[in-house]
Amino acid sequence: MSETILEIKNLQVEYHTEHGDVQAVRGINYQVKKGETVALVGESGCGKSASVKTIMGEKEANQVIKAGEINFTYQSKGQERTIDLLKISPKEMQSQIKGKEIAMVFQDPMTSLDPTMKIAKQIAEAIKASNPQMNKEQINKRVIELIETVGIQNAKVVMEQYPHQLSGGMRQRIVIAIALSGNPSLLICDEPTTGLDVTIQAKILDLIKSIQKSRKLSVIFITHNLGVVANIATNVNVMYAGKIVETGTSEDIFFDPRHPYTWGLLESVPDVNENVKKLPTIAGTIPDLTQPIVGDAFAPRNKYALKVDFKEQPPMFKVNDHHYAATWLLDKRAPKVEVPAILQKRIAKMKKEAEVNGE
Repeated sequence: MSETILEIKNLQVEYHTEHGDVQAVRGINYQVKKGETVALVGESGCGKSASVKTIMGEKEANQVIKAGEINFTYQSKGQERTIDLLKISPKEMQSQIKGKEIAMVFQDPMTSLDPTMKIAKQIAEAIKASNPQMNKEQINKRVIELIETVGIQNAKVVMEQYPHQLSGGMRQRIVIAIALSGNPSLLICDEPTTGLDVTIQAKILDLIKSIQKSRKLSVIFITHNLGVVANIATNVNVMYAGKIVETGTSEDIFFDPRHPYTWGLLESVPDVNENVKKLPTIAGTIPDLTQPIVGDAFAPRNKYALKVDFKEQPPMFKVNDHHYAATWLLDKRAPKVEVPAILQKRIAKMKKEAEVNGE
């Protein structure tokens, strides 16, 4: 099978509102290869969720896809097939792709689970939707297998409970079990650990990482917190104001970040081992996306901004074969700007920890 299972080309999405047309996604490009985890990272409102909902065919009434392609490659009846997900009918998306080839785990499990239905029935319905040929005994066995797959030991007890009887971490595990019921080749995780305490968050991340490796799943992981994806992502796309402003391997982004916005995100990640009274923050807010953006959208918040940032949008400058960043600071004519001191210390510490752990 092709190494690349998902390729997004020049995707542009806008929403019609009473205040104007919101340019939520302003032309993004990236690929997801078989068995890798690609993270989309950025503040709320930067276009992460808006971009992946189009992959799932989740179209809102006021949404317009202005341009782009979403080419998905999968196995159909023993043969490889590539389709543009933006061009197939809702019926084909529902019957062939959604839940079967591509599944999604949302932020709040309570919005995904029916509070009036037992866990077993909810998982069983998902199994039946993608495996209509299964009988009752096979479905029941599969329900137990899925519950155990997501790390829940007392499966027979849990399957007879209702969502409100489970903890937040347990509910999220059940949502992941439902997502896995159709044996998808691509799993989209939209802020799956938000709202969970740090200990449970780490367990859910370990679970996703373990499932991804054992099943050779491709994963798109959405988060506003770069620290969350440090040990789970193969590649990272940093998004700002509807565009990808930096892209690279996990090592590129964490050990050699080049965009000032990426610096700000990394600086704002709490570190329990640092004696810091106040975490650095990125001043200001994302721009109004109903208005035309001139130059670099991040310029008004960027303390390293050059005059050209307010006039012309920077291209993606190449750092290496797999690392690019859209900042004029990478232009040969730009003044040399050092990575912030606090971030230099963190990078040195992360590199040292990676060496100790043999990563």
